[in-house]
Amino acid sequence: MLPIRIVGTGVYAPGEPIDNIELKKLANIEFDHEKTETKLGIFKRHIAHLRGIKETTADFATKAAQNAIADAKLDPRDINLFIVATDTPEFITPATAILVQGRIQGQEQWSSSFDVSASCASFAIALDNAARIMATDESIKRAVVVGVYNMPAYVRPNDAFGYSIFADGAGAFVLERCSNGESGYINGQLLTDGTQWDYIGVYSGGTHFPVTKERIAAQEYGLQNLQPLPGDRNVRLWPMVVEKLTEKSGISVSDVNHFIFTQINRSVVVKVMEALGEPINKTSFVMDRYGYTGSGCIPMAFHHAVKEGAIKRGQKVVFMASGAGLAVGSNLFIY
Repeated sequence: MLPIRIVGTGVYAPGEPIDNIELKKLANIEFDHEKTETKLGIFKRHIAHLRGIKETTADFATKAAQNAIADAKLDPRDINLFIVATDTPEFITPATAILVQGRIQGQEQWSSSFDVSASCASFAIALDNAARIMATDESIKRAVVVGVYNMPAYVRPNDAFGYSIFADGAGAFVLERCSNGESGYINGQLLTDGTQWDYIGVYSGGTHFPVTKERIAAQEYGLQNLQPLPGDRNVRLWPMVVEKLTEKSGISVSDVNHFIFTQINRSVVVKVMEALGEPINKTSFVMDRYGYTGSGCIPMAFHHAVKEGAIKRGQKVVFMASGAGLAVGSNLFIY
């Protein structure tokens, strides 16, 4: 077990929440809100631009990180590593983490800053990397890892699918080296299938498809669904990855006290818990209040689970995340 533990958490979502009825008016769209609520479990979300709020990815990430640092009762100058996990960055370059470091520390500092972009698995992969970096470099005593999502900025007008599911938000952890042996990072398990790159994503704006007048006119910009995702993908993947993670770590699935999954579909999480043979009270949901916040959803769900008493110190926790590409990340740690 790596001697790295979570000492602070924070979340941020812009503006007042928007329920499904108000969303139809604000975005001028129509969708089956009853299906969205009963199947996906999404009742509300936060979307900055629909509230007229001039905030974007770096703003969300900075505020979540500041909340986590305050929760840890630390001085911002105590942070040695900043990682921002997102596939909706502030800019293509420089990295969003660099902006966050500048806003939080306000000066040149002996710290490192970089982004992890692996679609909605970004936070789980960033957490795994942060723990391993800290374990091998004793000069890095504290790190901030932020999962943040601003996909509504890429949703095209009249895209009912995009607006009804994707939302703005961020969750952040402060990690610290520890010596008590009661908390720590146990393991991670990753999986990738890059042959699935052409399902859903933001394909314009990079080197292959620069944004041009022609692409904009053809509606080939922003969030694009190129082909349907396999309907059973997460139901198949998540139990398989959790079982491999726990086996690799020398424990059984039943030894895990709490599971947090990518918060895109409540009914899928229910099916996965059934497949694992675990009771539903060993997982948490926040899509009802935040919608789907991509890379931000797992740290946001964890934050609320801790603050609401569902997760306690000394318990084993599993994060299970997957996203377009295909990218999959998972973590096992003792809180």
